[in-house]
Amino acid sequence: MAGRRLLVTAALPYANGHIHIGHLLEYVQTDIWVRFQKLRGHRCIYICADDTHGTPIMIRARQEGRSELELIAEMQQHHTRDFADFEIAFDHYGSTNSPENYELCQRFWRALRQAGLVVEKEIQQLFDPQAGVFLADRFVKGTCPRCGAPDQYGDNCERCGQTYRPTELRDARSTLTGATPELRTTRQLFVHLEALRPFLIQWTQEADHVPREVANYLMGHFLHEPLRDWDVSRPAPYFGFEIPDSPGNYWYVWFDAPIGYIASTAAWCKLHGESLEDWWMNPEVEIHHFIGKDITYFHTLFWPAMLKTAGFQLPRRIHIHGFLTVDGRKMSKRDGTFVLARTYLKHLQPVYFRYYLASKLGPRLDDVDLNLEEFVNKVNSDLVGKVVNLASRTARFVQGQRLSDAYPDDQGLFARGVEVGNEIAAAYEEGDYSRAMRAIMGLADAANVYVETAQPWSLQKDSDRTAELRDVCTVALSLFWQIMVYLSPVTPSLAAKTESLFGKKISRWEDAAQPLTQTAVGTFQHFLQRVDRKDVDAMIEESREPIPAPTYQDSDAPLKAEPLAPTCTIEDFAKVDLRVARVVAAEDVPQAKKLLKLTVSLGGNERRTIFAGIKAAYKPEQLVGRLVIIVANLAPRQMSFGVSEGMVTAAGTGGQDVYLLSVDEGAKPGQRVH
Repeated sequence: MAGRRLLVTAALPYANGHIHIGHLLEYVQTDIWVRFQKLRGHRCIYICADDTHGTPIMIRARQEGRSELELIAEMQQHHTRDFADFEIAFDHYGSTNSPENYELCQRFWRALRQAGLVVEKEIQQLFDPQAGVFLADRFVKGTCPRCGAPDQYGDNCERCGQTYRPTELRDARSTLTGATPELRTTRQLFVHLEALRPFLIQWTQEADHVPREVANYLMGHFLHEPLRDWDVSRPAPYFGFEIPDSPGNYWYVWFDAPIGYIASTAAWCKLHGESLEDWWMNPEVEIHHFIGKDITYFHTLFWPAMLKTAGFQLPRRIHIHGFLTVDGRKMSKRDGTFVLARTYLKHLQPVYFRYYLASKLGPRLDDVDLNLEEFVNKVNSDLVGKVVNLASRTARFVQGQRLSDAYPDDQGLFARGVEVGNEIAAAYEEGDYSRAMRAIMGLADAANVYVETAQPWSLQKDSDRTAELRDVCTVALSLFWQIMVYLSPVTPSLAAKTESLFGKKISRWEDAAQPLTQTAVGTFQHFLQRVDRKDVDAMIEESREPIPAPTYQDSDAPLKAEPLAPTCTIEDFAKVDLRVARVVAAEDVPQAKKLLKLTVSLGGNERRTIFAGIKAAYKPEQLVGRLVIIVANLAPRQMSFGVSEGMVTAAGTGGQDVYLLSVDEGAKPGQRVH
């Protein structure tokens, strides 16, 4: 369908940190789709911005002794530089801390007020006593109240998918300072989302606005029951926009951040003399959001509800991707796989990463794994060995010359490439880049078979076969050109070198249907070097977080409480027979406040009964099966509950301050402790 108008966004990167390769998955994915749409002749703009508000920005600025404005300005410079160096071409990159965004936030707020959707409630919120701030959901971590998964954020659980309030977390801690948050009462503003549930059910379940698996998830987890009111304000101190009709309260970052899509569009419109309404209130414009699966909830429930209430155009589709893993595991600073964009660029070319991602990305929410060995092999095999190889093996023979006037017979290879172009275009459109790359590499394989069979290097040696050599190079370079047109959304730097070689622009998808007859071939320049595994390893090593040497500051209080005993001889010590023993049974002694009755095995049939004063520190079931150290030759002691035939060794002062001594794995009951 020609003549489409598309407005495409990627999620706004947070201004509190640098761009890393996990972020880049989304921006590369979106950039490829935008470049493809432009190549197809559609009018498409790619909009993004820095997400600049919230508590972490405020805290970091305080720690660094500068203003929030200075911090976010510096981070935007870093972000835009990293994106540009990865060949990500935004049409406009703005900031949520802009006049356009503040004006639009007020516009949305008035609409919500007029619709009667804003309610005020007195609630309890978590407060970080060290930082002196109320904590947003994402700055609290703890144990999920639903499934018990540890280390989960304060809004939803990554393991079970359930949402909850941060106050429901068990063992909560602030991610800002590590402090245990306090509960404090505050009056905050909410959006009554339940009133829009019928609309949200219709919008998410119809017309393919979200992937089917997401639609099913939303219905099964949220939309099947009344929706919770959405907390959209935060109390001072907070870096953000103060709510005009609620002094001392600020719009929560998840309120003003998505409005930043529209605000950044408004800034672009001002620069180009266009109308914002013509892009965000025009049903003929397709709005496409690209996001990660971790922010699905906000973009598929809150954001459509806001757009609907304020009268803006709703997204045609929300494209949702999974996370980036490295060698099958979550990115890790300790493993060196949490790689910053700038670190990557010090060692490797961006085209490698763009192509590898494209070869792995599909239309589903599956995580994408950056397998480092496969990364090296795939780039070297596909980009260098198949694609660039076509030009490097033929262009030198005809540089400074024109290709054949008429396109020679190639056994239908070029025509087949034109036909496959429809399949490639459909795959790009669906976000199935992996399928597109496989089809393109299939064309490259066929073209390389042609070159291998024709052997232009042999023809070049025979002056009587110059015309045949030119024909062979015309076919090979036309097939290379066709492949590069199809590959140009993924590899813009290689496309630029191709344009330079042939002195013509790749400007339309249809360029792939025109062979390079009568084209002047420029001087061939090296296109791309192979990936060296040593460079990959150097990148990982530079990214690896050093393990700090442990520091010990032990208190001297225990030594003061119990000074060292008088010196004894080795002969005295040898009289004490310390042995490894296994606890085979443990039970409470009801008549005693401190004692547990232990049955321990010294191996074979050798058993002992020991009464140990550890009841306050251990439950009987914690001890069964455990290896302990006992004094095995202590004279039996008659007690009112029975005979104690030894003593279990422990440290501590008694009561709950008791710690049984144990041995490393591999020790056996009965072994002597020397």
